Amino acid sequence: MQPDDEVCLCRHVSLRKLTSYLERVRPERASQLSDCLGAGTGCGWCVPTLEKLHECFREGRPVECVELPSIYAANRAVYKEAKRAATPAKVEPNADPE
Repeated sequence: MQPDDEVCLCRHVSLRKLTSYLERVRPERASQLSDCLGAGTGCGWCVPTLEKLHECFREGRPVECVELPSIYAANRAVYKEAKRAATPAKVEPNADPE
């Protein structure tokens, strides 16, 4: 993944923005990356990646994402479809009590 590729596809947060945020703010917890333009607050697909990026930063390793953007986006589509399929359908209340 290149610096300008999006890690959070819902909120359009790039690897570069996340890396800059990590260097500037030095968050204690991975969940604090949500303060960077809402990363990880949409569908949830990028949360494990955000956790990996935070772990790399905390350990002093290069903050990078090795997955190709096209594969990353395709896997997200599968994730979202599975999540949608697992969500129970809304049951409309019956207007007629009979």
